[in-house]
Amino acid sequence: MDFFRKLFSGGNTNDGDRAGLYFYIQPLGCEEIVRVRIDSNNDLSLADDNTTYFVRKTVRGSTYKCNREAELELFFDAARRLQNQQVNKGKLVTKAEFEAWLATQETSSPAP
Repeated sequence: MDFFRKLFSGGNTNDGDRAGLYFYIQPLGCEEIVRVRIDSNNDLSLADDNTTYFVRKTVRGSTYKCNREAELELFFDAARRLQNQQVNKGKLVTKAEFEAWLATQETSSPAP
């Protein structure tokens, strides 16, 4: 029964998401911070050496205020452990910075 509940409810939550790796990216020139989820089971591609893995994600803000893109590149070893990370046209920020930015967005939105 637990299997079906996970299947139809979307699976794990953020706290129990074993396959998910979360990164917080701020495109250059933007105030917005974007949360990016990488699924370590499905998003990784085999590198040219046929032993290591990589993933490349293009990140764009979700509001009209930020239309710039950033590119997240991640490199993993043969056991799918993160070895290196790089952000082009943006910067990597902490979860705490993301949550602080998110709190400002919730308080600054006008009430209907």
